[in-house]
Amino acid sequence: MPPLGSTLRIHKPYEGVYAFYDGRIDGVRAYSERPNWLDDGAYSLGVCSYALLSGDEALVYDTSISLPHARIIRKTLKDAGARRITVVLSHWHVDHVAGNEIFADCEIIANSLTEKALRNHRDNLENREPPIRPLVMPNRIFEGELSLKIGALDIDLRVVDIHSHDGTMMLLPAMELLFAGDALEDPITYVAEPTRLKEHLADLARMAAWDFSKILPNHGAEDIIVAGGYGRGLIDATRNYVEKLITVRQNRDLPSGDLKAFAEEDFRSGAINYFAPYEVVHRENIKAVLSGEAEE
Repeated sequence: MPPLGSTLRIHKPYEGVYAFYDGRIDGVRAYSERPNWLDDGAYSLGVCSYALLSGDEALVYDTSISLPHARIIRKTLKDAGARRITVVLSHWHVDHVAGNEIFADCEIIANSLTEKALRNHRDNLENREPPIRPLVMPNRIFEGELSLKIGALDIDLRVVDIHSHDGTMMLLPAMELLFAGDALEDPITYVAEPTRLKEHLADLARMAAWDFSKILPNHGAEDIIVAGGYGRGLIDATRNYVEKLITVRQNRDLPSGDLKAFAEEDFRSGAINYFAPYEVVHRENIKAVLSGEAEE
């Protein structure tokens, strides 16, 4: 099994934008042969953290899945000239905060819902396999929206209720670029809060009204991220999938099928791309929607 971080790939889809991508390597696990969140919930699906660099200032959007990953991110930015690093957390889930400790001396920004969720789930996060111990908490909290300036870059943070009730989206207006965390995922969203699907749909509609042309998600196809990200069709595909999940809940006799059949039109249009490990995600989503509960 390769050392943690040794398979991390570093890309620059835009000038001043870094994508730190790991996983989606057939037959390879990063942490353990035993079931664990790092391999089964992140690495196998492909996971990407992002960073911005402008002058000697940098911003890290999510601290990745381990301390070694976070160390590589920090070293890369330092070697590129960063002297001041700010961290933004997209939401509270484990694969987005696992490297926080490496940035403990930095400003770590999160919305108030994320801060509360991290406090409420601290014991779970610090005792999972692998554990996030200690869990380093955000030290700058905002509500609703926040505007930042990193070097010459103007950045807008906006809170959404998609995938998780506490999502923080990051917009770079000048580049028409949206960093979407887990709110948008290729090929399908992971249903973490199955009782909030209607809220997710409402905020997907709100997001669709924002001004951007490209999307960089934290889980998606590496080649598309490297090429500059997804088009706005990823929003429509996500809405279609969530709407269909709600239909399954309302009529339990409807066949949920395999993923390829369930989202056939959006696969055919090219808005999303089939990746076999998401069949498991789809089955878990159906189970969560029907039971009203998602697995940790």
